Amino acid sequence: MKKIFIFTVFTLSVTLAYSQAKYVFLFIGDGMGFGAVTLTEDYLAAQNAEAVGSGTLTFSTFPSAGFSTTYSASSLVTCSSASGTAFACGSKTRNGRLGVNEDVTESFTSIAYRLKEKGYKVGITTSVSIDHATPAAFYAHQPSRSMYYEVAQDLAKSGFDFFSGAGLLSPQGNEGLQENVFDLIAENGYTVVRSLADCQSSTAPKLLLLQPESKPQKAYPYVIDKSSDDYTLAQTTTLAIEKLQNSKGFFLLVEGGKIDWASHSNDAGSMVREVVDLSDAVKVALEFYRKYPKQTLIVVTADHETGGLGVGSGEGGDIGIQGLERQKASEERLTQELEKTISYSELKVWLAENMGITISYSDEVALRSLFATSAESAPATDDTPCTLKSTETLTKGIMRIVSAKNGGSYSTFGHTGTMVPVYAIGEGSELFRGKIDNTDIPKKIAKAAKVEWK
Repeated sequence: MKKIFIFTVFTLSVTLAYSQAKYVFLFIGDGMGFGAVTLTEDYLAAQNAEAVGSGTLTFSTFPSAGFSTTYSASSLVTCSSASGTAFACGSKTRNGRLGVNEDVTESFTSIAYRLKEKGYKVGITTSVSIDHATPAAFYAHQPSRSMYYEVAQDLAKSGFDFFSGAGLLSPQGNEGLQENVFDLIAENGYTVVRSLADCQSSTAPKLLLLQPESKPQKAYPYVIDKSSDDYTLAQTTTLAIEKLQNSKGFFLLVEGGKIDWASHSNDAGSMVREVVDLSDAVKVALEFYRKYPKQTLIVVTADHETGGLGVGSGEGGDIGIQGLERQKASEERLTQELEKTISYSELKVWLAENMGITISYSDEVALRSLFATSAESAPATDDTPCTLKSTETLTKGIMRIVSAKNGGSYSTFGHTGTMVPVYAIGEGSELFRGKIDNTDIPKKIAKAAKVEWK
């Protein structure tokens, strides 16, 4: 029996010695807390006519699961750049910093650079601008996340193999007077493509896939508002894998950036669709994992929670999850409608047609007051056309009413300091079980990839 035990231990040690995460996927649902995951699964269940119960997201069934703390060096409530720095570089920094320490005296080395040095190819893809805080934390080193021009310069110098996002926010600096950063990007060997087809057919060694210039460069449209020619995370993840696959391995970051944006506006209907979009991208990685189960690691987490989202507002009764399906437009579309001259009566009709809700008496009192306060001058009747002096307060007020009717109870329009979920499957996935800190994530990825963390 003793000999058998020794042989078993020896066999296990040999197996572990040769186990390595060669293909690493890190998915970040920006702002995706436990409430977002729960509400999305309830939304999926409702779509399948299940009266009560949860549907299933691709990643929620992963064999390893845990939760992560998210505080920054300066606050219990982090921003995306500080949290991005934490799970890219394994170190805390203050809110607003990007890839540097608190007093900007030291630049951190991200897991992406560490793996690149070991021969891995590296890809970064997001549904927002590629110079936004979360993706930028993996390649940039700047005292402020708002230094978009300088962040784009860091992108050009990174040497990474594949980038994908909506666009760049400030390609010629804040005043539009600096050298076009696209020239620097080209000088560093990158080919910029602006369609999925051009990306797929390109044989260039380094690619930057952006939206067509006719589309917004700030972010992809919300999934709920998308046209047939808009990119999805599943499509860009598929292309990234095609471009990155090689014998030495790759690291791919995929960010669902507009989960956070929808939650900032308390827009539950848009938020759940963004989570599904991320889940569809994870499904692409999972298909890859099934081909290479002993060499692939997939980690799914969030940088922080946004909105303080809970599901429902009380025990018993119908909390209206089915209503999420009736919502046909995002808060961005609502804002566009409010920027027109509009009467209160017209607004109610638009909400019924596009948000799928009937205004109750108590909602009517609050909504009419919000509308009158937002108007340039108080409307004489409900049919009086009005120009609004501000749309933000009215949009958020409406979306909070809509989301509450549909089961999404928000407590804030900002980030919160609550812990976020972590899911993992594949080689080294057991490292991500239980309670961890966001700074542990890149170190555990490095361990799974057998890269020393110094």
